[in-house]
Amino acid sequence: MTPSRSKLRATPRPGRVRRAVTFGLLLGGLTLGAVAAAQAAQTQAAPAQTAATPAATAPAATTTLRPALSGERRFLTLPGFGQVAYYADPRGEGRPLILTVSVNAAASAYEMKPLWDAFAGKRPVYVLEWPGFGSSDRPDVKYTPALMTGALTALVAEVGRDVDVVALSLGSEFAARAALQEPRIRTLALISPSGLGQPRGGTQRATNEDGGQTLYNRLNAVSTPLYALLRTRISIEYFLSRSFRGPVDQGLVNYSLDTTRQPGAKYAPVYFISGQLFTADAYGDLYSRLQVPTLVLYDQDAFVSFDRLPQFTAQPGVRAVRIGGTDGLPHFEKTTEVVEALQAFWATP
Repeated sequence: MTPSRSKLRATPRPGRVRRAVTFGLLLGGLTLGAVAAAQAAQTQAAPAQTAATPAATAPAATTTLRPALSGERRFLTLPGFGQVAYYADPRGEGRPLILTVSVNAAASAYEMKPLWDAFAGKRPVYVLEWPGFGSSDRPDVKYTPALMTGALTALVAEVGRDVDVVALSLGSEFAARAALQEPRIRTLALISPSGLGQPRGGTQRATNEDGGQTLYNRLNAVSTPLYALLRTRISIEYFLSRSFRGPVDQGLVNYSLDTTRQPGAKYAPVYFISGQLFTADAYGDLYSRLQVPTLVLYDQDAFVSFDRLPQFTAQPGVRAVRIGGTDGLPHFEKTTEVVEALQAFWATP
């Protein structure tokens, strides 16, 4: 199904993203809408990265963060990084399902709770928490698309079978990159994905001199007080409200409060805000090259646009379903519709 171009853009908010490159973007990074805010903040995107080293199974990590989901919390060790958390419920029949979260200041497996609850026990389900987020380690290291992609391909290897992947927001770019590397990823479903707007600044290839490093340095210098501001309840509720058409899910608010208080919580978000986790032209470099069946679920999004969605759905095996009346987190507000769209997609030969 090819969507009408007139329905693809989110309601414009002129100038809002650009006015607060430092303060607004770090605070806005709390929500999925800040994906595009981070894109707008960068004038150059980070260069393509190579794949990360495969992971090994790790013993249970020591963490004070309460579990985000039912099921077992497990860990992988990524060489050169540390431990990466994922949740597992291997019960049920059929192809395993891997859910990946977004990237923002408070990203965690709780973002995928409605889909976890819908599928756990019916088919094997796994939820990955990206390096630097949730119960994963949060060291002060360089966070890159290669690191994130490597975490996903490591989990696929750990599962050891063909999988379906459902990704959220910026996680869609990492999932697409992983699907280009890992043949056991058989389908992709992308919820409100980043990277389908027009690339900024021509090709927007990063220069060797910058690549988002200048903005990172500025943000990192003041990251502690800024992160202390954004992890207050009033900030979390306000920015999450930009991704909900109705009332904000209070379970998500409460877990966001918990996860932003973990040691090292500020490190990965600074790389996100500086633009170094984005692909400059995600459509050209990633989405247009996909060969696996792909579904896009979308509606309005306060920051992300879908200008190139008609071009994407013109590719063989790509379809889009609009989940009306939602603002970036359709699986929270229209869970039944999202689940039905996913099941119909997976049932298609």
